[in-house]
Amino acid sequence: MEETEDFVGQEPHPDEKLESRTRRVLSNTYQKLIQSVFLDDSIPNGVKYLINRLLTLIEKPSLDPIYIGLFGSTGAGKSSLINAIIQQAMFLPVSGESICTSCIVQVRSGCCEQYEAKIHLLSDQEWKEELKTLTKLLHRTEELGGEEVDAWDRDEAMEEAIWKLQILYGNGAEKKNYEELLRAKPKGKIPTSRIITLKAEEAGELSVKLDPYIRTKRRDWHGESAETQIWPLIKHVEVTLPKSELIPEGVVLVDIPGTGDFNSKRDEMWKKTIDKCSVIWVISDIERVSGGRAHEDLLNESIKACQRGFCRDIALVVTKTDKLHLPEYLRERKVGNQAIQSQREAVLERNEMIKIQRNRILKEKLKRKLPADCKVLEASNLVYTVSAQEYWQQALLTEEETEIPKLREYIRKRLLDKKRRMVTKYVTEAFGLLLLTDSFSCTDNLPNEYLHMSGLRGFVEEKIQLLEKAIDQCFAPIVQPLQEGVRNARTSYRRILGACLVRSRGNQGFHQTLKAVCLKNGIYASRTLARIDLNAAITQPIYDQIDPVFGGIFRAGTPTNSALMPHIDAFKHSLQEKMMEIGIRNGWKHDSYKKSFLIQEISAILGGLEEHILRKKRKIYESLTTSVQNDLKPCYEEAAQITGKKACERMKDIIRRGVDRQVAEGMFERAQERMQHQFQQLKNGITEKVKGSIATMLTLASSQGDGLYKELADVKSEYKEMEKLHRSLREVAENAVLRQGMQDFLLRMSPSKAGPPRT
Repeated sequence: MEETEDFVGQEPHPDEKLESRTRRVLSNTYQKLIQSVFLDDSIPNGVKYLINRLLTLIEKPSLDPIYIGLFGSTGAGKSSLINAIIQQAMFLPVSGESICTSCIVQVRSGCCEQYEAKIHLLSDQEWKEELKTLTKLLHRTEELGGEEVDAWDRDEAMEEAIWKLQILYGNGAEKKNYEELLRAKPKGKIPTSRIITLKAEEAGELSVKLDPYIRTKRRDWHGESAETQIWPLIKHVEVTLPKSELIPEGVVLVDIPGTGDFNSKRDEMWKKTIDKCSVIWVISDIERVSGGRAHEDLLNESIKACQRGFCRDIALVVTKTDKLHLPEYLRERKVGNQAIQSQREAVLERNEMIKIQRNRILKEKLKRKLPADCKVLEASNLVYTVSAQEYWQQALLTEEETEIPKLREYIRKRLLDKKRRMVTKYVTEAFGLLLLTDSFSCTDNLPNEYLHMSGLRGFVEEKIQLLEKAIDQCFAPIVQPLQEGVRNARTSYRRILGACLVRSRGNQGFHQTLKAVCLKNGIYASRTLARIDLNAAITQPIYDQIDPVFGGIFRAGTPTNSALMPHIDAFKHSLQEKMMEIGIRNGWKHDSYKKSFLIQEISAILGGLEEHILRKKRKIYESLTTSVQNDLKPCYEEAAQITGKKACERMKDIIRRGVDRQVAEGMFERAQERMQHQFQQLKNGITEKVKGSIATMLTLASSQGDGLYKELADVKSEYKEMEKLHRSLREVAENAVLRQGMQDFLLRMSPSKAGPPRT
C-alpha cells in the first residue's frame, strides 16, 4: 500500500492563503475604524453600517462543514469504510458479535495535535422523558392470558426497554415504576456536564478508550465495563483527528444508523443529521444490495433528504465486494464468453455488473422522485464497489480496485470546489466593503456621488412586486399534485394502515411494539427492526404526487417558471443592471466605488436568502406528516392506555376508528392547507428580508452628507492590498485549472499498477 502524505507541514492551498490575507486586511480596517470613532459621543449611521458589516465578515466561518452521511444498517460496513478512508484499520469498532450503539458518530480532522472524542449524553430532562415512556411500555395493570404472555416475552420493543433499564440501573430495574427509578442511582458515573471527553496521543490509544462507549455487547453479555453501563444515555459522539490530507479540515464523515431511535431527542437528531448532509452514501453490503426492505427504506429516506434538506448528491456504496464463492458464481454466470481464470477476475467482473445494474436502478428511482434536471441525475456513476478488507490486505485487489482512493478523491474535489466558491464570494464581498470604507475616508465630491438615487428606489419597489408575483408562479404548480395526492390518500389509507398493523405471525411479538408506536405518536424506531411511521405511511400517496414538483421549486440551475432561486437571481441582476444604468446617466466613473459597493451588497443580501430558503424547506416538506400526526395524537394516546386481554387487537381497532374519523373530518385536506400556508409564509419571509436589507443599503447610498458619515482614518493601504487580492482571484482560478490538467495528464501517462498474483 502506498504511503499517504500527511497534510501537516504542507504549504497552505492558494485559496486558504487568499482567505487568510483577506481576513487580515479586514481586521486591520476594522481596528482603524474603531479607533477613529472610539471617543465620539455618537457614531454616524454610515460608520455603524461599515463596522457591523466588517465584523460580520471577520467572524464568518471559513467554511461551513461538508457533511458526508454514511447511511446504513448495523453490519453494513460503515465503520470499516470510515476506518479505511482515514487510514486507521481498527479505529472505530466494527459490528461483529457485538452490536454497535445506535447513536450518531461524527469524524473530522482539526488543528489539534491529539486524537479527541466527545461523548454527548442526553440531558437529565431528556432521559426522564425516555424513562417515563419506557416504564409506560413495561407497565401492566391487568393479568394477561397465557397466549399473550408468550407474545409479550417475544416482543422486541419490550426486550429493548428491559435491556436499557438493566444496563443503567441493574437487574430488576424493569420491575420498578417511574418514581422508583428516578430515585435509583445509575451504575455508571454520569458527569454533570453531560459530556465525556477522551484524549490520546495515538489513534490506537483513543480507540481503546472509545470502544466501550460506542460498542454495546449482546443482551446476554455479562462482562460490561463501567463505560458500557451508560450507553443508553449516549446521544451522539464527535471524534476529531489531527490534521490530515485523508480527511481534510472542513469535511465531516457521519456514521448514521439506518432506523432512527426510540428516544425522541435522538430520533430528531437522526433526522436533522440526515438533512444537513450535502452528500449521502447509502451503505449496503454485497449480499444485501439486491433486495430487502431495509435497503429500500434507506434509499427512500436518502431521496427524501434531497427534497427536504441540503443533500445534493446521493451514491450507493456497496461494501465487502471481495466476498464471492467462485464455484457458485461460475455456475450462475450468464455474461461474457471469456473464461474466468481466477477469483480476482470473477470479483472484478461481478463488481462491474453490480455497478451497471444498480446504477440503472438507482437512476430510474431518482428520476421518479426528483426534477429531470437535478444535478445528481447528471452523474455518470452513482455506484461504488468497495472492499475495506482488501484495502488493507490486497490479496485479490489493488488499492485502486478497492475504490477507497476514489472515495477520498471525491471528498477532496468536493471540498476544494466549495472552498473555491466560498473564497471567491468572500474576497469579492470584502473588496466591495473596502471600496466604500476608502470612500468614507475621503470627503471630496461626496454630495455629487450620492445624488440621483430616487429613481432606483422606485425601480426596487416595482421589482419587489414582480418578485412576489414570480414566487406565486413558482408555488402555484404544487396545488394540483397536492389535490391529487389527497384524493389518492383518501382512497388508499385503509389498505396502507392495514399493512402497517399486520405482522406475518399475527399479534405474536407485536403487542408492545404497537404500544411503543402509540406512545411515540405513530413512530417507532428500533435498533434492529425496520422503522415504523404510520403518519408517513398514510401520507405517502400525497408525497408520491408532489415530489417531482416540490424538488423543482427548490432546485438551482436551469431557470424555469417553477424554480425559486433563478427568479431571485434574475431580481438581483435586474437591480445591478439598473445601478449601472443610473451610474452611466449620472456620470459615475467606470470603476466607481459606489457602483461596485452597491452591486456587491446586492449580491451579499440576496445570496444569504438561499440558506434561509433551504432551512425553511424542511419545515414545508414535513408539514404534511406533522399535520397528520397532530390530528391523530388523541387516538394514539387512547390506544396507548389499552392493557389486558386482546390488547393488541383493541389498540388496532382504536387506531383504525380514529384514522377513519379524522379522514372523514378532512384530515388530509387540512394537511394540504397547512403545506400551502407554509409556502405563503416562505414568500412573506423572502420579500420582508429583501425589502428591509435593500432599504437600509439605499438609505446609506443616497445620503448627501447629512451626518451619515465622517472623515475616518486613512485605509488606503488596506484598500490597495484588497485590490491586489481581488485581482489575484482570477490568477488562483487559472492556476487551479492548470494544476488539474497536469495531474490528469500524469495520471494518464503513468503505468497501471500490477494487480496481486492470481489465486
